[in-house]
Amino acid sequence: MDWTPLTDSLAGLAPFLIYVGLSLGLIAIYAAIYMLATAHDELGQIKRNNPAAAIAFAGSLIGYTLPLAVAAQHSATLLVFLVWGVVAIVVQVVIYWFFRLLMLRDVSARIDRGEVAAGILLGAASLAGGIVDAAAMAV
Repeated sequence: MDWTPLTDSLAGLAPFLIYVGLSLGLIAIYAAIYMLATAHDELGQIKRNNPAAAIAFAGSLIGYTLPLAVAAQHSATLLVFLVWGVVAIVVQVVIYWFFRLLMLRDVSARIDRGEVAAGILLGAASLAGGIVDAAAMAV
């Protein structure tokens, strides 16, 4: 039996584990920074079963992980990956603030009140920004 395909495949296990570990760390850092940047308490609202907060936060997390995945795929080094991961954090926080300033100034108050439409709109803005961010990173 030829074990070469298996051993060749497992040769990529260490880089895989490193990128997954760094990605999980970046996602945790992103979540902490995003929760500090917003004017509403995502986790507190989610614990109180507020669907608007859950939808907005889920959209934000997915909006962040899309460019993070592209960065992992296209980065030549771990340092480049980390830099793009930080750039994606900044982009998502800026999306929230632009959304709040330009579209719905009271979005956080609406989310606190459980207004699902506000949560969907903010989540969609985060997703849209993440898709554009990911596409721009792949250029």
